Amino acid sequence: MLEIATREAYGKKLADLGEKYSNIVVLDADLSCSTKTEVFAKKFPHRFFNMGVSEQDMMGTAAGLASCGKMVFASTFAIFAAGRAWEPFRQSVAYPHFNVKVCASHAGLTVGEDGASHQMIEDIALMRVIPGMKVFVPSDGIETEKVLEAIVEEPGPCYVRLCRAKSPILFDSGYQFKIGKGNVIREGKTICIFTAGFMTHLVLAAAEKLTSLGINSTVVNLCSVKPLDGDLVVEMAKKHECLFSVEEHNIMAGFGSAIAELLCERYPAKLHRLGLNDEFGQSGSYQELLYHYHLSSDGIVDSIKKGLLL
Repeated sequence: MLEIATREAYGKKLADLGEKYSNIVVLDADLSCSTKTEVFAKKFPHRFFNMGVSEQDMMGTAAGLASCGKMVFASTFAIFAAGRAWEPFRQSVAYPHFNVKVCASHAGLTVGEDGASHQMIEDIALMRVIPGMKVFVPSDGIETEKVLEAIVEEPGPCYVRLCRAKSPILFDSGYQFKIGKGNVIREGKTICIFTAGFMTHLVLAAAEKLTSLGINSTVVNLCSVKPLDGDLVVEMAKKHECLFSVEEHNIMAGFGSAIAELLCERYPAKLHRLGLNDEFGQSGSYQELLYHYHLSSDGIVDSIKKGLLL
C-alpha cells in the first residue's frame, strides 16, 4: 500500500499551486526541509522567504503581505505555529481576517522521539476557538491536496494540520473535498466512529477487527473540523446505537469536543472521546506512543469494547 506523509503531499501540491496562483507567497521559520516548503522555494525562490527561528515575526510578516493582496502560506511545526505564534496570529491575521493559510506540520504524537515539548496536542483546540478560523485535518496525501485546492479559493485565515509520519493513501484522485462537509468511508450499523487525520487509517483497521467481534462500525471522516458537518453528525447519531471519536490530540477541547458541542445543541447523544486524556505525550517511536495511549488499532478496539459496556 502506498504511503506518504501529509507534509510531503503539502509540499508538492503547494509548488503546483504556485504555478496557477502568482499571488501565492510562502513563509517558513527555518524548517523548510521538514515542512517541505523547500519544494516551493526551489521552484519560486523570489516568492519564498525563510523567516528564521522567529515564528511570531513570521505571522506579522504574513499579515503585512496579505494586506497587500498576497495569499500567504506560513509553515512551521505545529507546536510553534499554533503555540508560540498564537497571539500574533490572532491579533494580526485572524482579527483583520487576512488571507493567510497556516499549514503546520509535525502535529500530534507522531512526532515521536522529539517528545512532549514538540508533540502539539492542543492545536485543534487553540485554532478552532479563534473567531472566523477554518480548521482542517486531512487524512492522507490525496485529501491534503484537495484541502489545498479548496482553501486557495476560500478567502480568510485557515489552519491545516499535517503529520510527520507516513500514512496510507485512502482516497483516489476522484475524491471530492468540500469545506464544511464530511464523508462516510465505511458503512456499518451498530456504532459510528468519527475520525480525522493520521488516525483515520488506524480507525479503519480497528473497524475491521471489530467486525470479527460482531460489532459493525460506520467510519466518518471529518477533515473539516471547523466548519463541522453538523447535518452528517446528527444523521449518524440518529442511525447508530453508540458514537465514538478518535483523535491524536488532547480530548479536552479537541476534535471530539467539537462533535460533542454540536450534539449537545442539536441532538443530545452519548459520545465516547478517545485520545490523550488530559495528559502530555512522551518520547518514543510513534508506534510505541500510539500503543501506550491506546490509539493503535488494537487500542481503539479495546477502548470501544469498554465504551460499549458503559
